[in-house]
Amino acid sequence: MPIERAASGPRIYLAGFDVFRRDAKEHGEHLKQLCRDHGFVGLYPLNGQVPSSLQRQDTARWIYAANIELIRSADIVMANLDDFRGSGEPDSGTAFEVGFAAALGKPVWAYRSTEETLVERAKAAAIGAEGGFCAGGYLIGNFGPSVNLMLACSAQLVVGRPGACLDAMRREVEEGAPCVGGLGLAKR
Repeated sequence: MPIERAASGPRIYLAGFDVFRRDAKEHGEHLKQLCRDHGFVGLYPLNGQVPSSLQRQDTARWIYAANIELIRSADIVMANLDDFRGSGEPDSGTAFEVGFAAALGKPVWAYRSTEETLVERAKAAAIGAEGGFCAGGYLIGNFGPSVNLMLACSAQLVVGRPGACLDAMRREVEEGAPCVGGLGLAKR
């Protein structure tokens, strides 16, 4: 394995709700090819075969363990933080994976298709200096990024699609070590 690692590019765990697409396997192959085109090795969570003999709860635990192991084996995590199943928030599983990678000290890169702020995207009823309030009456922090500050501060955010994020990552790798995170938003 160490020889294989040295011979290949950095390994990128491809976090995101893309695994729920109808064409998840094909899309995963597309993302892995984009990684190869940029000199990286893409690790898509659907790579493993879930044993068919498992019950639903055991299947969930198996998938969790497999994804955790993939994140541990990755050098970098790239996450799709676009809105999922509603306006204003990315997929909760992806948010967990970003947090887990950050806790491991791994560089995290994320892409979003918009640079609108979280307050703008969550359709705040009233916006003040401290932020806005959602329909449920909860404060939406007005810190500027397009995602919650815990995600924005743990990842380098790129406006664009996966290829744009990989372009930015490639530039960072060529200049030295990839950025671990920050509140900045890179337009690529």
